[in-house]
Amino acid sequence: MEALQKNKFDALTGMRAIAAIMVFVYHNRKYWRYDLPFEVMRFISEWHVGVTIFFVLSGFLLAYRYEEKPIESRKSYLKYILLRIARIFPLYWILLSVYFLDRAYSKDVDTYFLQYSLFYSLFEKYSVSGIVQAWSLTVEFFFYLLSPLLFLLLKKSWVHCILFLIGFFLVGWSIGYGLHWFNGNAKGLLYPFKFMVGSTFFGRSLEFFFGMLLAYLMKQQKGIQFLGKLKKPTLWGGIGILGMIFAIRFFARNNFVHGVEFWQGRLIHELFLPVAIVVFFWGLMSEKTWVSRILSTRFFVLLGNASFVFYLIHLSYFNMKLKSYIYLPDRNFVLLWICSIIIYFLLEKPLYEGCRKLIAKI
Repeated sequence: MEALQKNKFDALTGMRAIAAIMVFVYHNRKYWRYDLPFEVMRFISEWHVGVTIFFVLSGFLLAYRYEEKPIESRKSYLKYILLRIARIFPLYWILLSVYFLDRAYSKDVDTYFLQYSLFYSLFEKYSVSGIVQAWSLTVEFFFYLLSPLLFLLLKKSWVHCILFLIGFFLVGWSIGYGLHWFNGNAKGLLYPFKFMVGSTFFGRSLEFFFGMLLAYLMKQQKGIQFLGKLKKPTLWGGIGILGMIFAIRFFARNNFVHGVEFWQGRLIHELFLPVAIVVFFWGLMSEKTWVSRILSTRFFVLLGNASFVFYLIHLSYFNMKLKSYIYLPDRNFVLLWICSIIIYFLLEKPLYEGCRKLIAKI
């Protein structure tokens, strides 16, 4: 329990690197389809769950930080939102601008406002344009906007929080289908249903909820007692994550049709996988195991800090540019991490620290 007293979660930072690597392998799996056995390919074809790890972790970290500092005024809410904007938007805007300046790649993309505002990923038609993987930033930002309310609801009762999220889900479903019934919804705003469930906060909110729930349990004596009863959480949480991935892949037809595209796989992904991730996180923070020691090393903490940059450049435009010089994914992988670390220290970190100083003056 000593790690909890420091309020510093190095192993969780290292876990961000693992999540980013999982997403990289998932997006590059086609390069190994002739070299790896079918069952192995099916397994790594579900490593998109690295994004789920990011969402659960985001829910946990924000709730843990702000549970004791409730956002009760307009000024505190404004500062909170500005800090969240400073966390993701400046680097994203810079990388997106680089993409738009290269007209050879971006000539067919003219949805500038939607791209810069991140609203593009609410539309199925535009969801694979620009920096494609940034769709998850839209999901994150919706969580940022709603999180102060979610924190208050969860503090009263987890039931209140769940009911709100169910209502929010129904609102998203109603908008998508309402527009489809009214005018066809040709651009796919929150439509079709599979798109809304898999790629927007309306469908992914439970992943953040379970992360928040862990934070609130850790802040309460009864919660700590409950968590303390979990035996070997790192081991069983890790086995649970692997088990959920295997369970999801069971419903997939081949290497490129995911198990989450079927309701059974989606149900496992949204209800059971986050629970396993939460148990694993608790283990990383409460136990001294070889896993937590490795993830807490300076090397993995460094990769974890640079993981946001890595995530934004590992796919689409930047990776395509890199592949024009170095095609093999293993060499590409190392070079991407080197670029990510450099960009983190020279750009992302100074930008965020500068924004924080400006916001503190408000």
